[in-house]
Amino acid sequence: MARSRSRDWLLAGEAAWCLRANTWCERETTRALFGAVSRLGDGAFWYALMLALVAVDGIEGLRASLHLAATGAVALLAYRHLKRWTRRPRPFAGDRRIRAWVAPLDEFSFPSGHTLHATAFSVVAVAHYPVLAWLLAPFALAVAASRVVLGLHYPSDVLAAIAIGGLLAAVSLWLVPGASLFA
Repeated sequence: MARSRSRDWLLAGEAAWCLRANTWCERETTRALFGAVSRLGDGAFWYALMLALVAVDGIEGLRASLHLAATGAVALLAYRHLKRWTRRPRPFAGDRRIRAWVAPLDEFSFPSGHTLHATAFSVVAVAHYPVLAWLLAPFALAVAASRVVLGLHYPSDVLAAIAIGGLLAAVSLWLVPGASLFA
């Protein structure tokens, strides 16, 4: 009984955070900014990064891009499996006061695929090119925030996605010789 009340309390608090963040998009400029960040997080930003790495650094850029692509493929499989398994409804589906400011790519909320990919790609890319941290860390955080602000994810969806993306990236870096955050 106490476990159920604690869970209900946590879920209500999380829904309140979603509602509070979601109201930011009532301002057109905020909605446009987070909408653009979210669209870039659909893949365009990461594909452009991979092409740029190849163009700027040749074969080493290609190696890094292939590493990013392989990590991204595993991340895609992981988050799709988790979404089908957990079937958590999106915030706007559970609370009519929360609005989906952009169309979701799929039905379920947990985990945030955008955030999972942003984290995994950022960690792997920075392992290959540490100079990119100044660009990738803020972008990944903006992608994560956009998912809550746009009404598509709960904060726990995003936090879990950061942990899962970080874990996938760490395993990927462990498996690929010569790519390491600690080199």
